Amino acid sequence: MSLWIWCPLLLLVCEVQAQMENHVIFLPGTFQNVSVSQNETVQAVVSRIPPEVAFITLQFHTQHRNATLSYTRIPGPGPSLTAVDSGLLAALLPGQASLSLFLSSPDGDTVAGTGVILPYSSSDPVPGACNTEFNLDIDPNVYIHYNLYETEIRFAPANLGNERGETPSPCDISTEATTRWRLQYDIYQYFLPENDLSESSLFTGIQAVADIRGMMENGRLVMTLLSSDMSMAVFTSITGQGVVYSVVVRDPLLNTSASYVPSHTYACSFVSTLDGCQTLGKISTKVFFTIAGMAGLFVCFFGHRFFKCELFCMGFSFATFFFFVLVTRTTGLEYNLCLAVSAVIGVVGGVLLVMSWWRFGSVMACIVVVGLMLGFLIASTVLFTPLGDLDVFRRSDAVFWVTFCCIMLIVPLFFVRWPREGNIITCGVVGAYAVVLAVNAYIYTSLSYISLNILKRFLNNNFSAVFTDVPFQAIDYIMITVWVVLGVSGMVLQLYRERSRPFFPPSPYLMWLQERERRKTNVLDPSHHCPPLPNRLLARVRQLTKRMESAGENTPLLL
Repeated sequence: MSLWIWCPLLLLVCEVQAQMENHVIFLPGTFQNVSVSQNETVQAVVSRIPPEVAFITLQFHTQHRNATLSYTRIPGPGPSLTAVDSGLLAALLPGQASLSLFLSSPDGDTVAGTGVILPYSSSDPVPGACNTEFNLDIDPNVYIHYNLYETEIRFAPANLGNERGETPSPCDISTEATTRWRLQYDIYQYFLPENDLSESSLFTGIQAVADIRGMMENGRLVMTLLSSDMSMAVFTSITGQGVVYSVVVRDPLLNTSASYVPSHTYACSFVSTLDGCQTLGKISTKVFFTIAGMAGLFVCFFGHRFFKCELFCMGFSFATFFFFVLVTRTTGLEYNLCLAVSAVIGVVGGVLLVMSWWRFGSVMACIVVVGLMLGFLIASTVLFTPLGDLDVFRRSDAVFWVTFCCIMLIVPLFFVRWPREGNIITCGVVGAYAVVLAVNAYIYTSLSYISLNILKRFLNNNFSAVFTDVPFQAIDYIMITVWVVLGVSGMVLQLYRERSRPFFPPSPYLMWLQERERRKTNVLDPSHHCPPLPNRLLARVRQLTKRMESAGENTPLLL
């Protein structure tokens, strides 16, 4: 009899304990780390909600595994969202003091993440309340789409706030100042630590910028959109670099604001076995830029002394870049093949530049090509600064390329007056930057985007609308120091060593012509009496094939 009494009690205790294990209590504004096991639904409970709170948002973030956040225990297509950065907005009813939302793992794997509840009053704007594009009725999320060149964010327009139980304001009845059309949207960007793909780094960053105050203090305001603008923004893709994007909607009339759910991206995949976030950098790219870095270090310190080697490196770089753009845009070859073809053509370009100097001896023609290399790097650096994000450059490709070409063409003009100094400066600056690119093949640095942004703009027709912001952190300042130290050291060393030497070495072909003419006219020169080259070659062949006679006596000596 006692056994029949205790069995139901034990089952009841086990059931209550299981329900308690599947409950997570959220406090407003406090982050809670949650782990959702396989085939488990976790109930997120918010209690003791103050009466002045009109709506709340629950956001949940994982690094790369999807999590489902829903209004009901069994997720449906309408009242749920599955993403790595998911959020739901719940409008509260009069007298409501508690709320429950549900977390689950859609892929059958254990998902670990961090979440937070943020409360808002009736005067705050309601993020995503005028949604007509996405699945949720009220969608406070920021959606990210990326490719090799650009990262695009989209979000649903917001609406004005309202008291509990009141009917929200119409979204598109009129555009007067009393409607949601007065709202403004601030787009923020926050960079995670460079070369850090850890989950803890992401959660620390998310917690720093999840609310309005954190994003305004730690993030960077990129742009402000009006309600009449499209609710989207485009940024350059930085593969392997964690970036958090968020939107803060403001009501300038009531001086209130609310935050959308931040979203993050690394512009790469954590589940791809080839070129994933953990295996960034192709072997071909590392080999190519390692060789380029070694050549750049040589040119930085010895380029002017070994003029032919410098010309080959400059011609190789110029031809490789040009034909990589041409081959990529006109053919469908894969990256490794495009790089190999471009490198082969670059070798031909380097040889042609050296041969043009060897045959014609025109130093100025070669120096113009060298000056264009320095001009390209200077123009890229100028437009890599915030100057390149001005609306006049983002909205017009013509203005951008005209400005770029003007800066690039002005630099070689100084080489006409100071050719040796200009050539040595180019060796130092360009050679040191090649070392920076070689380091970037192994450790990410934002300085590589000085040239990469220009390459992306060549290859992508729509890249002009992209914001080209990149993070500047400790490794970038170290690489700037390396670039400056190497460049200055190389220039000073070469200027000191070449101060008493001729400006440029003479052309070997012209020297050969002069030597031949001298031999013809100077009869006292022993080389004047040398037989012609064919006769000398024939004599040499006969000498090699003729049987050698032994020297000395063939008969015994007489006593």
